[in-house]
Amino acid sequence: MNKIIKLLVLLFVSVPLSAQELLTAEEAIRIALDNNYSIKIARNELEIDKTGVSWGNAGILPSIGLTANSNNSIQSTRQTRASGDIIEIDNARSNNLNYGVVADWTLFDGFRMFARYDQLKELEKLGEAELQQTILSRVSDVLITYFDLVQQQQQLSALDSTLVISEQRVELAQNRFTIGRSSRLEVLNAQVDLNTDRTTMLRQEELFDNTKVQLNELLARDPAIDFRVQEDIRVDDQLLLENLEQLAMAQNPSLQAQIINRNITQLQLKQVRAGRYPSIAASTGYIFSQNESPVGFTTFGRTEGFNYGLTARLNIFDGLNQNRSEQIAKLQLENSEIAIEEQTLTLQSRLQTAYQTYLTNIRLMELERENEAIARQNLDITMEKFRIGTIPTIEFRTAQLNYINAMVRHSNAKFQAKLSEITLKEFAGLLAIEN
Repeated sequence: MNKIIKLLVLLFVSVPLSAQELLTAEEAIRIALDNNYSIKIARNELEIDKTGVSWGNAGILPSIGLTANSNNSIQSTRQTRASGDIIEIDNARSNNLNYGVVADWTLFDGFRMFARYDQLKELEKLGEAELQQTILSRVSDVLITYFDLVQQQQQLSALDSTLVISEQRVELAQNRFTIGRSSRLEVLNAQVDLNTDRTTMLRQEELFDNTKVQLNELLARDPAIDFRVQEDIRVDDQLLLENLEQLAMAQNPSLQAQIINRNITQLQLKQVRAGRYPSIAASTGYIFSQNESPVGFTTFGRTEGFNYGLTARLNIFDGLNQNRSEQIAKLQLENSEIAIEEQTLTLQSRLQTAYQTYLTNIRLMELERENEAIARQNLDITMEKFRIGTIPTIEFRTAQLNYINAMVRHSNAKFQAKLSEITLKEFAGLLAIEN
């Protein structure tokens, strides 16, 4: 009977799934990295930060431009000169034309421009850390949803097994009733239990299908795409807290982002302090100018040529705004240092807590594996006794439920252990394709 049940379960599970695409955890991660909307947005934000890293954006390079100006007028004029001559002109046309090339270049601004350039490079690093954090978060979401599907698939398999057993029980009860070895009540009880198992199966199938839709959403693809997942959950039970803490301190994106923000604040303070130094700027250009006017001592004039000059400025007093700005920048730097300490402590605490949960889940997984094996043996013995009619129906049903519950608990224990593993690896920045 056991061989028949296993064969029926195998056929029931494998036949409808054979036509579906096998989606592995590695493939799910690859698709998410290519398609997920949050990751795409984070990549574009990083490209914006990279584009902003330039000498021109920092103010180091000169600015060069073309200039042109034309002023025209039509006026009626009456002038009485010192000699007594009277000049009167109606509708006199005048024009003034200027054009040329001008350039301005800040030669020194208290090193503000160089601090600004370094700040732009730190902003690029911050974008990289934020992209890494987004990737880790989305990969974690994909893996959690994926292995939730694996767990649910295992529960479906367990429910398949109990359905086959319940159907066999109804058939056996009916045969025993037919030959007068049991009452009609036993048949009805077996049928009620079978319908209960079918209801549970339908609910589990609904949950399984809905979770598939959620995974497709994370992969940014058509929610209606059908697929199957791997059959078992492999848990890495060799993680060590010391190694995880070292990796987390070195590469956790959230902690790295706080460190980069501290660096940005330091550079901001340098820019503020630049206000205590003089600023020197150079300007030059080639200008052409032409004036025409029928009235005046000069009726026509034209000039052209280069001009150049230097401008220097040193702040002597600005209402103590420089002091206030520096004081604010120092407080912001102090806050960034505090934020690093807080993030470090939070990360260590979460690692400690998650690792304890991980160890507990590993032990529970082993315990539930043993319980499932014991429940299987108990069911085999009970089934044989029920077949020959030496135990009542309720005892057989109890053994059956104990087995299905043991299978579900074992599956859930492996899933919880996998969740703990994923959480620890996310903290340490270790989520990799081989999950």
